[in-house]
Amino acid sequence: MKQVWVLNHYAQEPSGAGGTRHFHLAECLKKRGWQATLIAASVEFTSGKQRLDAGENHRYERISEVPFLWVRTPEYEGNGGGRVLNMLAYTWQALRAKTLKDLPLPDAVIGSSVHPFAAVAASLLARRFKVPFVFEVRDLWPQTLVDMGRLRDCDLTTWALRKIELWLYRRAARIVVLLPRAWEYIVPLGIPKERILWIPNGVDLSLFPPSTLPVRGALEPFTIMYFGAHGQANGLTNVLEAMKLINDHKESLSIRLRMIGDGPLKSDLMMLAQRLGLDNVSFEPPVPKNEIPNLASQADAFVIPVPDLPKLYRYGISPNKVFDYLAAERPIIIATGAANNPVAEAEAGLTVAAGDPLALSEAIVKMALTPREERERMGRAGRGYVEKNHGYDQLSGRLAVMLDEISEVPK
Repeated sequence: MKQVWVLNHYAQEPSGAGGTRHFHLAECLKKRGWQATLIAASVEFTSGKQRLDAGENHRYERISEVPFLWVRTPEYEGNGGGRVLNMLAYTWQALRAKTLKDLPLPDAVIGSSVHPFAAVAASLLARRFKVPFVFEVRDLWPQTLVDMGRLRDCDLTTWALRKIELWLYRRAARIVVLLPRAWEYIVPLGIPKERILWIPNGVDLSLFPPSTLPVRGALEPFTIMYFGAHGQANGLTNVLEAMKLINDHKESLSIRLRMIGDGPLKSDLMMLAQRLGLDNVSFEPPVPKNEIPNLASQADAFVIPVPDLPKLYRYGISPNKVFDYLAAERPIIIATGAANNPVAEAEAGLTVAAGDPLALSEAIVKMALTPREERERMGRAGRGYVEKNHGYDQLSGRLAVMLDEISEVPK
């Protein structure tokens, strides 16, 4: 069986909270002749928990037959210098021969952003072992930071990150992108389009059994649910303001919002909800990935508030949560102006403009008034859409074909 190393700083197992893209791809790749080993940081991103014991610099283990190599990184809080140190520590540890001694030699190495240093380490490892390097671009660094206003185009940091980015694009035998139109950003940098492969996020459909809408009594509230990160890129202020507008309408329905997850803005959002008097909004802790299906079955509908950042989303979106929502067979209310819209493509809900609390509030009320039969139709349409386009078995097939192609090229 051929071996591929996947360097993803934030790779997660299903018993933790967060994205499990590479875990599920690794599970499915085995059926196609590839064993993927995930090389990840010891500090869990969502909780800050240190996985390794004192004195342990790394740990090699199998989780549901998927090999993980956890490399020691320091604990940190926030998005400041501590997080940068954590990134650099991961990169250094991933390059050390002592860290990698228990791994079978690779036939290919994948380096996955969020941050580019993991991909730099993957490129250097691919050179060391004389195997192809694949650059997986989950976020377009530094462009994402520029579009969010966290970096300026003229900054020295931005200049340096662009140099690293271009170096990675040129070194890669293939570039895997999650955004459907990311090629529009990459090709003008001088990269041939045929080297770019779109493999979006997906869902492990086996985790989501068929699920009917809950039966609620006349006095029970219609439950809208959001689960995922509570950060700058999640637009959750928009949802709270929409809920305030709903509550201010004297004849509004009884509607409840459950927000499950964690992130740097969670405490600020909780204080905002308190100031707005939102006693029908609850904030709940994150849950492990394998508990999401049961949680999702308690919802009447889901909400996805993509922020109003047209520059940031001009290449599209591929959030993990949207595919979980679709697989759960629930209608979805999405606020977005992104280049693509999986909810509209699936005919699985309602779409409103991003950054418009009034429009979002009206859509939530409209969904609550929609007959059950129509909401069930939306749910079935969403499930059918992900079964056709976003199952990990299908997505891993595309990845395996690409790995076969590049590994057969003479070294």
